[in-house]
Amino acid sequence: MDGIPDMPEAVSSDAYYFEKDKSGAILVMGVGNYLMGDEGIGVRIIEALSRQSLPQYVDLLDGGTGGFLLLDRFHAYGTIIFVDATMDGEPAGTTQWLRPKFASDFPSALSVHDLGLKDMIEAVYLMEHQPDLYLLTVSIDGITPMTVDLSDAVKAAIPTASEQILTLAQNLFHEKQAV
Repeated sequence: MDGIPDMPEAVSSDAYYFEKDKSGAILVMGVGNYLMGDEGIGVRIIEALSRQSLPQYVDLLDGGTGGFLLLDRFHAYGTIIFVDATMDGEPAGTTQWLRPKFASDFPSALSVHDLGLKDMIEAVYLMEHQPDLYLLTVSIDGITPMTVDLSDAVKAAIPTASEQILTLAQNLFHEKQAV
């Protein structure tokens, strides 16, 4: 539409995640609040990935600001790749991989939804089934309330982050197939 900025869109419905066995699939979950500028980079990367042709073993989810409503996804998938913003003092747009085993392994400088995401991860480790978790962080300088715009440096990280995610997903899928 003319005059309306490129707004985030829903990627899929809840029913999609329960239509078939997802244990061999990889879920890529972007978290963040797109109404807070760079803080929404995780969601924006999911949007960018949704416009690409993806392997059948990769599912995408806009996880918003996290929370316990997402717990059922942790039971359905064997591998989950999170994408989130962090204020870690690195230059804006820097990407880094982490392998969180516990909520305390997440960077202390995750953005505004930090507490909800960490609480959700703690709950995952109380469940009978714990998926393999990977976290790709994108460094941001700050949060700008009530804007959907990304800074140039963070926006420029989207192609690199997308490629890193798909490369990891491919490697993980092929490792599981070889077992």
